[in-house]
Amino acid sequence: MSTDLTFRLWLLALLIGAFVTVQGCNEKPLESPRETARAQSGQEAFAPVTVQHQLGTTVIDRAPQRVVALDMNEVDFLDQLGVPVAGMPKDFIPHFLSSYKDAPGVEDLGAIVQPNLERVHRARPDLILITSLQANHYRELSEMAPTIHFDVDYRDSETRHIEVIRDHLLTLGRIFGKENLAGQKALELDAKVEEARRITEGRPEKALVVLHNNGAFSSFGVQSRYGFIFNALGVKSASPMAEAGLHGQPVSSEFIQQANPDIIYVVDRTAVMERRAVMDVQSMGNPLLRQTNAWKNGRVIFVDAQAWYVTGASPASLKRVIEDVIKGYQG
Repeated sequence: MSTDLTFRLWLLALLIGAFVTVQGCNEKPLESPRETARAQSGQEAFAPVTVQHQLGTTVIDRAPQRVVALDMNEVDFLDQLGVPVAGMPKDFIPHFLSSYKDAPGVEDLGAIVQPNLERVHRARPDLILITSLQANHYRELSEMAPTIHFDVDYRDSETRHIEVIRDHLLTLGRIFGKENLAGQKALELDAKVEEARRITEGRPEKALVVLHNNGAFSSFGVQSRYGFIFNALGVKSASPMAEAGLHGQPVSSEFIQQANPDIIYVVDRTAVMERRAVMDVQSMGNPLLRQTNAWKNGRVIFVDAQAWYVTGASPASLKRVIEDVIKGYQG
């Protein structure tokens, strides 16, 4: 065989080998039907979640990508789970959620008690989260996207308040594929509740929860917005009344003096609504309150008003409420 022929055969073999190599590099590995479907949809495989709530039954049949939360408690749930918020009311944002106020991509949907439905529609949600404060809009919202009502009772939290919060957290964990994280957060909440119960158990102190509003006071007892403090956390009530309702029972300074609580938890609504600093012992110059055991022993606790008044039914806010309750027993 001539040298020229040998060289030609060698060159041909080299070209064929190079072609085969290039073709092999361009081929993709075999994919399972599930991986192929996932690649085409851009989402993990999603198992539908059915949620029964006080306003009906909501079926989530695909992984939500644009979530609207119309209550600050719902914003906190999403924040705890690391789920992006597409839109929310921005009229009263608690300090522990302040990063959302000017966050790019988070639409301002108006007010908590009166959301702007046109803005909600423009936000193109595929899941909407509401509470009783927006329940009158449920039908309209459900026409825009699947809507879930958080069944927390803002008027009477005496029973199942903690359980309802815990259940909602775990439900959202299922919807967003965050079951492990939601379970971890639920256990943290359980531990915080147990910590409070260990501290209050067997203690003789009696407490009042009062809301301050421009110099006037309302009291909250065992069947009220803050009933869970007495039921779930084991605090003893100093009030002889069953102050039911969202806004409590208006009471006088004389009433507080005569009840003579060992601990007073003051929720400064005025500070929230007028966006100013929470009052303290120096600014509360009430001579009758100064005669109570609570005042004399340094157990008037000016609580985190935003956690207590704006939220109070979410993981982060509930932890802050419990921390304030514990302060009352530390003197």
